[in-house]
Amino acid sequence: MSQRRRQKRGNPVHGWVALDKPVGMTSTQAVSLVKRLFQAQKAGHSGTLDPLASGVLPIALGEATKTVPYVMEAEKAYRFTVRWGVETTTDDTEGTPVQTSQERPTRAAIEALLGRYTGTIMQVPPAFSAIKVDGERAYDLARDGETVDLPAREVTIERLVLEDLPDTDSAVFVAECGKGTYVRALARDFGRDLGCFGHVTDLRRTRVGRFADGALATPDDLRAAAEDGSIAGYLLACDTALDALAEIAVHPGDAGRIRRGMAILLRGAGVPVLSEEPVYATAAGELVAIGVIEQGRFQPKRIFNLA
Repeated sequence: MSQRRRQKRGNPVHGWVALDKPVGMTSTQAVSLVKRLFQAQKAGHSGTLDPLASGVLPIALGEATKTVPYVMEAEKAYRFTVRWGVETTTDDTEGTPVQTSQERPTRAAIEALLGRYTGTIMQVPPAFSAIKVDGERAYDLARDGETVDLPAREVTIERLVLEDLPDTDSAVFVAECGKGTYVRALARDFGRDLGCFGHVTDLRRTRVGRFADGALATPDDLRAAAEDGSIAGYLLACDTALDALAEIAVHPGDAGRIRRGMAILLRGAGVPVLSEEPVYATAAGELVAIGVIEQGRFQPKRIFNLA
């Protein structure tokens, strides 16, 4: 007897939700909440945000999950507070102290340091991170008491500014950086270089690509909207994640061929004959596929079914 195909639970909801994740909520919990409130079949996030951090957590629903890699590659911005005098096991307030100092840095000393952390640098990730070591998460090994030695990785920090000095024990920074940068590691390294040690006490992600503060939905916003039936108003188009790619508008008649995996000839003045980077095709404003242009033809690589 043939087995019946298991039917997906939920509705075919497609798009992005720009969530303002609160402190204390894990990224997994955030995804589960958004998926449940939208009654969506599929959901995922574009990069973990620590439970002790707040701010921008873009969550993809349905076909938008196919665009997650482009958001993960996007530049991110953070505002964070470093407390001087204590380095912890986790490089934030969740850990236990491992080194302390009575020294406190001056504004001049802090500002003189920032240039060394701007541009492309080598950074050793925190021991308590999601990086895998021989198949195990580093934070699981660290919690079990094992010594975790992670190799330095190349990261890019486009902008790093000392925003405020609330008191002698703390400093507030703003950073704009690329994929893989750990703000907790910056706090640790600042403290070591300044001879006073340090850890993060407050961290807010303020931007991920096009998703930014000022246009976010809190969990309470979404709960209320789910109650009154207006939650669809918080759903952003799938191609919101593709702002770094060029857009190619195709005729609606060609969209069907693209969705069947066929290449189409591009028409019109100014259409490139070759694209070194991926591009995305739309028909009547709706995302059809991500692909490449070869010899004047659009060749789909990732197809979207938004019906």
